[in-house]
Amino acid sequence: MPPQKKPLKPTGPKSPLPKYSRGPFSWLLIGLAVMFVLMTLMKMDRVQPLKLSEFVSYVKQGYVQTAVLNESGRKIKGKLTDAAVEALNQGDKVVAKVYEVHYAPEMLPKDFPELLEANGVAEYDSTGESWVVPLLVNSLPLILIVGLVYFFFLRNMKAGGGMLMNFGRSKHRMQGKEAKMTFDDVAGIEEAKDEVAEIIEFLRNPKKFKKLGGRIPRGVLLVGPPGCGKTLLAKAISGEADVPFFSIAGSDFVEMFVGVGASRVRDLFKQAKENAPCIIFLDEVDAIGKKRGPGFASGGHDEREQTLNAILVEMDGFGTDDQVIVMAATNRGDILDGALTRPGRFDRTVVVPLPDLKGRMKILQIHAKKVKYDPNVDFERLARGTPMFSGAELEALINEAAISASMQDKDFVEMADFEEARDKVRWGRAKRSREVDDQDRKMTAYHEAGHALVQSILEDADPLHKVSIIPRGPMGGATFALPKKDRLYYSKKFCLAELQICFGGRVAEELFCDDITSGAQSDIKQATMIAREMVTEWGMGEELGPIKYSPDTGPEAYYSMGPEYSQKTAEAIDREVKRLIDEAYAKVTDLIKAQKDKIEALTQALLKYETLDAEDVKQILDGKTLDKPTVADLLKLEQEKAAKKSADDNDDAPVENCGDDDHSEQSGSNQTDDS
Repeated sequence: MPPQKKPLKPTGPKSPLPKYSRGPFSWLLIGLAVMFVLMTLMKMDRVQPLKLSEFVSYVKQGYVQTAVLNESGRKIKGKLTDAAVEALNQGDKVVAKVYEVHYAPEMLPKDFPELLEANGVAEYDSTGESWVVPLLVNSLPLILIVGLVYFFFLRNMKAGGGMLMNFGRSKHRMQGKEAKMTFDDVAGIEEAKDEVAEIIEFLRNPKKFKKLGGRIPRGVLLVGPPGCGKTLLAKAISGEADVPFFSIAGSDFVEMFVGVGASRVRDLFKQAKENAPCIIFLDEVDAIGKKRGPGFASGGHDEREQTLNAILVEMDGFGTDDQVIVMAATNRGDILDGALTRPGRFDRTVVVPLPDLKGRMKILQIHAKKVKYDPNVDFERLARGTPMFSGAELEALINEAAISASMQDKDFVEMADFEEARDKVRWGRAKRSREVDDQDRKMTAYHEAGHALVQSILEDADPLHKVSIIPRGPMGGATFALPKKDRLYYSKKFCLAELQICFGGRVAEELFCDDITSGAQSDIKQATMIAREMVTEWGMGEELGPIKYSPDTGPEAYYSMGPEYSQKTAEAIDREVKRLIDEAYAKVTDLIKAQKDKIEALTQALLKYETLDAEDVKQILDGKTLDKPTVADLLKLEQEKAAKKSADDNDDAPVENCGDDDHSEQSGSNQTDDS
């Protein structure tokens, strides 16, 4: 047997011990516990009051152990002997060990010191005893309570900010000059960067604008889909102008107390003016900037409206000398109040759209600088395969590819990792462990082969990228296209080609499996949507012509009373949609019937290799045979490499006789054969 290797000890730094912090409630409990202990101890040290006559009697009987005379306090205090306590505690009578005697000076015997000495009592004169210690002991509970009240309540009510009065303080985050971002870190929104160029110039050189009497926009509203870089653009403006950056979310203004939002707005603008020139950035401004109006949840005393009014007043209070620029970001610009977007407040709207092909490639290159990747990675091809991806999704793509390559112990990220990460970000992780029935797998292969064939043959469709029968997300298989460019318009030929591609899978199932499945659900939905858009939105219907029949989707749609066409027009729309779909279905049926042998070849290749790229599909359609390892071959190759590496490690290990070494080699080769 090969020698067992000892497990390696971790060499990295030890993780620090967790730190526990006590809150106010914990300290309050500790204080109460201390008070309870002190009061208990004071009760345990109970004092027995005695008359002077009783005290003299106890002294003569030998019951007194010590006596401390305090002439200034006119009292005698000490302890009784244990025998005296036992003798005196009879029946219901309970005598404490510590006693105290109050006396008048004229009542004290003249031979008092001799009396104590004769009876063996140790006498101490405490005439000069301080009164401070007893006073502190007696007043300690009161001092402790007052201290707790001050620490938790009174101190926090100071104007400097605390638990009670701190609600009106702004919760903004300030980014200084030490962590600035520039336009070099932002890509894909070149037009937006050009629109805000004069704001940077104003923050750098305001006198240039005052010379001609111009007024810089006081507010800039950034509108665009989520993840397109609105916040990054605002930070880049701050970095380019080299000014402080005050960032706060719209939801941070609203609290449980009425009037807190307006107070925070005033505090934010006050601090901004003190740090001018600077930028105030309100993220997700629609949380407080929605349109005002009558309703059950909105009125003149609504907290959100008070906060909005405070923002409007503060922005109106800017002078031409105030070098404070207010920027806000939202993806719901249509629901903002008109007073917020009028000239003089947010008087400039900058649209931050989804990046185009060139922008996506630059964004990928910027984020790829953080990871080690293969120099042969084609970012232009990757950008073509990510239409409608936002900047955030592209950043997630790079990160997922780096994680995948790290899990496979690669030295750098390869193109295959980026391709897999793209599919994972958009459609979900590949479900390779799912057990699929042979019949279902065969149906999926025919379905995807139909899509791939139609996608490859039609000239008006986007080029084929790859086809796979590996389940991913809700899909049992998928056929991916690789657009040559970003489409600004959809032509009628392209739409008709897309309809045929949608039905390629269903027709292949029907012709080759003599059955149809629910796997074409998403294809039917997409085809119906395209056909209805062609008729009602784009005016591509022959019977109805270029007339818009689709309902409005804007804010005015709330007041709509229904469709603005008759029942006969609705029937005509349905007929036109059905005609487009029936024609596409008939055309793709004729196409697949004429290419049955190629569908069969694609299906067998998919069953063998599971995934085919565009070059593989082209070779099969040209009648060539694929010569590449299957998934099973790759797994077997990996197992052979692992077994060989294990055998090499055993050969390198020191051994004492050749017989054992031969046996190790034989065991290793047998393991490889079994694998």
